[in-house]
Amino acid sequence: MLAIGDTVIDNFIRLEEAEVKCDENKEHCKLSMRYGTKIPFEFSVEVPAVGNAANAAVCSARLGLSSAFASAVGNDSNGEKCIKSLLKDGVISDLVEKQDNKTTNYHFVLWFESDRTILIKHEAFDYHIPSLPEPPRWIYLSSLSGHSLPYHVELAEFFAKLPDTKIAFQPGTFQINFGTKALADIYAKTEIFFCNKEEAQQILDSKDEDPKALLQGIRALGPRIVVITDDRRGAYAMDSEHAWLVPMYPDPRPPYERTGAGDAFSSTVVAALALGEPLEKALLLGPINAMSVVQKIGAQEGLLTREQMQKLLTYAPDDYRLTILE
Repeated sequence: MLAIGDTVIDNFIRLEEAEVKCDENKEHCKLSMRYGTKIPFEFSVEVPAVGNAANAAVCSARLGLSSAFASAVGNDSNGEKCIKSLLKDGVISDLVEKQDNKTTNYHFVLWFESDRTILIKHEAFDYHIPSLPEPPRWIYLSSLSGHSLPYHVELAEFFAKLPDTKIAFQPGTFQINFGTKALADIYAKTEIFFCNKEEAQQILDSKDEDPKALLQGIRALGPRIVVITDDRRGAYAMDSEHAWLVPMYPDPRPPYERTGAGDAFSSTVVAALALGEPLEKALLLGPINAMSVVQKIGAQEGLLTREQMQKLLTYAPDDYRLTILE
């Protein structure tokens, strides 16, 4: 497994005093705090080497795959923290490039109750196609900066030279904003694609609420398998033969912090496929890791081993199963 994308240090700031205001449907929520004053917080925690692709690399390593990560960091102390964290988790970090005069991405996570608002800033790194000793069986492509469009053109050419490598694509904000025409070759090469419902509507420029229509719309862009998450409603998946509703795995207790749940779900599905599991089982393993991640701080601490997930699947409730979408 080779994961490609940006990495970041997340600084979680646990807020004491804040207010969440939502519309009548409990959507479009806003975090409110007092302005022009000092606001106490409970504690803060730094979590290095996170981000969609980095999380996928760690998840894959923890599930027993040979996992590498291609990225860039600044030639600074935060970059060293990220590399050391990856090595600690068993991820091959040879393809993480330290760049002079660049700053390692550092985000602030305003964490209130079980959810969070993230203050982000992406460094404009100089991206390079990784030099590989042999083609990987899978490549997991995810979030890159808004300056990375030329790099995606190079990646599309690189992927075209890897006929036996399967591509998993979980686009980040900037990749979605680039549009489907700009990334058409990457969509066409993709084996399995992940996004949430709102992102699917943005990608397709559609207000359609029907999950099956959204799945079909994304598949028409090229991906052989499409998975669309829908918050607490679970997820929807479609291949060339079937479309399913994927349930959430029941939480053993209320979620502690939700960062990384989507990454855990997506990367677990891909890792399970890489390990030879059928798609139907892979889709049931994904929510188990997502459930575990939200019980911890950050996107990686709660990631499970293969044995732990299999045990939870074995003892899952009887109604924990895929449902065919009509």
